[in-house]
Amino acid sequence: MSTTLVTGPARSGKSEWAETLAEKEAAQAAQQLIYVATAQRNPSDPQWQARIEKHVQRRSQDWRCVEVPVDLSEAIAQHTSSHCLLIDSLGTWLANLIAQSDAQWQETQAKLIATLRQTEATVILVAEETGWGVVPAYEMGRTFRDRLGTLSRKVGELSTDVYLVTSGYAINLAQLGQSVGDRSRPSDS
Repeated sequence: MSTTLVTGPARSGKSEWAETLAEKEAAQAAQQLIYVATAQRNPSDPQWQARIEKHVQRRSQDWRCVEVPVDLSEAIAQHTSSHCLLIDSLGTWLANLIAQSDAQWQETQAKLIATLRQTEATVILVAEETGWGVVPAYEMGRTFRDRLGTLSRKVGELSTDVYLVTSGYAINLAQLGQSVGDRSRPSDS
């Protein structure tokens, strides 16, 4: 089992980087590429459809796509070590579940983390960075931002690699940084 988190702002290249990582991993391990799309198609929104189509056109025919707007844990659990899953994205998945109460969300989040810890599949997750700006003035915006930040941190804690992609560049935070949960400090010598 290997889990990787790719995070960054909108249009930064995070999905492209995640696709590159998945293709490399799948080729090395002879795994089937599975694109797990959390977005729901909406024919009445041409701009949204164009965004989805852009992602589809960028991927080769080697990819199999499954649309999973809600039951993400169940979708991950169905796959084995012969699969490399690219989940794009955690923010869209969370938006699909934003109406859950705090208790329901805690249960959903815990189930996802447990599933990620147990799966034998290679999993690469894409998440948006939303908390780098002003605190939203409305409750749902704050709920979304806080839930996504916490979820990304929990996924990052169990990930082998955590990439931040911004302005078309990716850096591996797991190699360059120190976990904020690690209270030990490097010596000053």
